[in-house]
Formats: sequence, structure tokens, C-alpha cells
Amino acid sequence: MSNGSFVVPAPANEPVLDYRPGSPERQDVVAMLDKLGSRVIDIPARIGGRNVRTGRLAKAVKPHDHKHVLAQWHKCGKTEVEKAIKASLDAHESWSRTPWQDRAAIFLKAADLLAGPYRQVMNAATMLGQSKTVHQAEIDAACEMIDFFRYNAEYMQQIYAEQPDSAPGCWNYLEHRPLEGFVFAVTPFNFTSIAGNLPTAPALMGNTVVWKPASSAVYSAHFIMELLIEAGLPPGVINMVPGSGGDVGDPVLASPDLAGIHFTGSTEVFKGMWATIGANIEHYKYYPRIVGETGGKDFVFAHSSADVPALVTGLVRGAFEFQGQKCSAASRAYIPRSIWPRVQKRLLREVEKVRMGDPEDFGNFMGAVIDANAYRSIKNYIAHAKRSKDAKILFGGGCSDRKGYFVEPTIVLAKKPGFKLMCEEIFGPVLTIYVYNDSALDRTLALCDSGSPYALTGAVFAQDRTAVRKIADALTHAAGNFYINDKPTGAVVGQQPFGGGRASGTNDKAGSYLNLVRWVSPRTMKETFVPPVAFEYPYMS
Repeated sequence: MSNGSFVVPAPANEPVLDYRPGSPERQDVVAMLDKLGSRVIDIPARIGGRNVRTGRLAKAVKPHDHKHVLAQWHKCGKTEVEKAIKASLDAHESWSRTPWQDRAAIFLKAADLLAGPYRQVMNAATMLGQSKTVHQAEIDAACEMIDFFRYNAEYMQQIYAEQPDSAPGCWNYLEHRPLEGFVFAVTPFNFTSIAGNLPTAPALMGNTVVWKPASSAVYSAHFIMELLIEAGLPPGVINMVPGSGGDVGDPVLASPDLAGIHFTGSTEVFKGMWATIGANIEHYKYYPRIVGETGGKDFVFAHSSADVPALVTGLVRGAFEFQGQKCSAASRAYIPRSIWPRVQKRLLREVEKVRMGDPEDFGNFMGAVIDANAYRSIKNYIAHAKRSKDAKILFGGGCSDRKGYFVEPTIVLAKKPGFKLMCEEIFGPVLTIYVYNDSALDRTLALCDSGSPYALTGAVFAQDRTAVRKIADALTHAAGNFYINDKPTGAVVGQQPFGGGRASGTNDKAGSYLNLVRWVSPRTMKETFVPPVAFEYPYMS
């Protein structure tokens, strides 16, 4: 029934629980950690509403205790992908014609389930499988995913409500059709909320989806599917096919029914997918929509007027929360020489307090990096800094994979602004600092702007308002999300729509209507009430 002008409940950001000792949420998450950590589950693919077990198994383990197996999951290949594409296409007609309020209700229900009975399930799964602290899990796997579901429903309604003007005698209206074909969602390990948003945002707009979660985050992806199924998502709307990039991605990109890609991951993988789509363009039935958020080499630029305690707090939290495995993490910093002695002293004192270990110990600020490949890559960057005459390790640098993939919070002082660790994405707990002469502010701003190919997030710390404006203007194109006197991480749905340009992606701003309009194809309709019955115009008299 659609005999009404429906309005979704007004969204508000989900409150972040603080998990203080003795709090109910702390007791609940500890119980869930014990429950999930004490068993090994079997995770199938989900195709057309059915559990699919291929027998080609991989293990999901704790990054901070890599001998502890949480699950075994079934890897998919060409056969399963083709079945998922068929299931998606089969579901398309029914789902695309489902009234928008019914689609919205499913995801609003998912939000309430996640705010309630699924909250600690998702938090515990993210803590165990991705080595997030309880705070990092709460702001990601619970609050941000809830916000995506609730705000996206509001944005959908806003998009549908935008209508054209009508002249006398006619009625013009605009409908937003789902894309033809299917959308391919490729999600990363580092944010459970992104894994939830990338397949569901297109689905909310009436599309059907083939979803490949990161192999290192299949564990939490499994619980996302459980949540969506309980919320009432029909079979075939989202089909989860875990597996390697080639085994899943190659047959997807070969399909003539590919309508779009919703991607978060590495820049090189995204460029490769884009190149493949370009090479196959004659093969597709449509021009695929390509939406991607990729890498970052995110900066903190300090002015001589910066508040030093605030700056240091922004550096520690921005660089080392979740082991620096955020595309928005503070990875390079430019500090003026006039305040560097105070910054260095306080920074080393603060980072000395950082505890690293099992996230089930709530006293730890950091856990382990995600897997062996990440560990080796980060370790190699640190080794390069140790060998180089152009850098000095100020703090940390230690690595151990004996039990878990642990990398100490590491601070590197670069003697040259073009040093490798100042330019390349590391995706780990490594902060590289360049100290500049106060008189060279303009030149250093230019170095910051051109110092990396990325343009995702950045921050300025300054008390001088003129300096804030000068620095923000100079770095206009260096970051899609820019922060003033705050760390360059922690974008909130509905408050700071997220995305960057240059090598950081297409800047389609997840957490706003801008992302959702990419998953629809508008149709303009004109209805004339009393059409003319003769072709002559008055001027012809």
C-alpha cells in the first residue's frame, strides 16, 4: 500500500557507549567475547538466500593471537560468482519495484537490531577478528553502521522528494530508477561499518548486489549478513561471495550485466579494476558506475601558534588508534621548528603511555595489525627508516609476530620532506615528522600539497585565525575531509561526509545523499493534460 506521503523517522547519530568499569555494556561485550571466542564457526557464502559451502576452506583468526581460529569460511570462485550474478539479476525485478518505504523499513529495522541485540555481537566479532579495541569497535561496528542505515533512508527520501517545476497544463515529475544489472561491492577489513554500507547503500536504492568482503574480515561480514537476513532482506538482493580478488573479481568484471562498483580498498587495485572496465567497455550493456574510496597519506600541518597539548593528542590518536590502519590515519606531520622541542618532549611522553596487546584487555590502546602481509609491509618501511641516513627513529620500531602481528607505535623524524615514509601509504602505526623552518611556511605548504599522490584527509593546528585560513586555502585540493584543530580521523555520518580526491578516490562522500545518487538513474516524465490537436502555431496566421 502506498496511499500516503511517508516520512522516515528523523535520524540522529547513535550515542557512543563508553564501556566504563561496571557498566552494563562492558559486562555484555565481555560475555559476548567469551562466547564467540570459545567456538569455531563455519561461514558459508550467501547466494540467492541459500548457504553455499564450496569445501575450499580458509581460516579466520585473531590477528593478536593468530593460532586462535575463530571460523573457517568457504572460498568462492567463478562458479559461485556466476550463480551470485544470476541470483542478483533474478531478484532485480521484484526488488527494484518494491515500494521505497518497504525497502527503508528493512534497513531501519537492521539499525534497531544493531542498536539492540546485535550490538555486542558485532562489536565482539570486530574486536576478535580485526583486533579493534572496544572503543574503536563501538564507534565503527555499532554506531557508524547504525548511522549509515538510518541516515541513508533519510537521504533516499530527500532524493525522491526533489521534483522539477511544472508549467500550466502539464505535470513534470522525476523518478529515480535503480541501475540495470547488478552492483559489485568490494569492502575492506578496517571498518565493519564500510563493509555494511557498501552493499546496502545501492540495495536501499533498489539495486541488487554481489558483495566480496575482505578475506581478513569475513568473520564480521558473516554477522552483517545474519543481521540483514533477520531484518527481512529478501533472498538475492545481497549475495556474499568471499574469496580472493582474482577468483571473485575477474568473473564479475567479465559480466556484461555489471552496472556499477562500490569499492573501498587500495589505490592500485581500484586502478586495475577501472582499467579492466575501460578495456571491456564494448562488452557491457551499460556504462558501469565506478565509486571508490582508496588510499591516503594523511597529514597534520602545525602552525607556530598551535596549542601543543591539543596537537600532540591529535597526533597520538590520529596516528595510532586501530594501529594506524585507517585510510584517514595521521601518517605525516609538518611541525614548525619554533615549537618542535615542546612537541617532541610531550609526544614522546604521551606515546610512552600507549599500551599494546589483546583488545580484550581494556587497558590496551592498540591491538595487532591485521595479517602477516600487513605486518611484513610495515616492518619493511620501519627497516628502511632504520637504515637511512635521512631519517631517525624517535620512538618504537619494534615488531614481533610470535603470537600476534604486533608493531610498536613508531615515530620517525625525516630530514628531508621527500623521504619515502613521508610520501608512501604505510597503513600501520608509523608517524613520520618533518620539522620546517617557520620562515619557510609557504614552501612547506607547497611540499605538503605535492608530497603524496593522495588527497583524503588532513588537519591544521593553529590558534591564529589568519594562519588557519591561509593553510586551509593552500591545501584546498590536498584533502577531501579537512579538520581544524582536530585529528584527521573520525568522520561521522551526517556530519562529515567522507571521501577524497586525487589518488584517494572518486570523492562520492559516503554518509551523504551524494553517494546514494550514484546508484540511481533518473527518468523525467511529462504529462500533458489537454494536448494540442493541430500542428499550426499562432505566428503562422
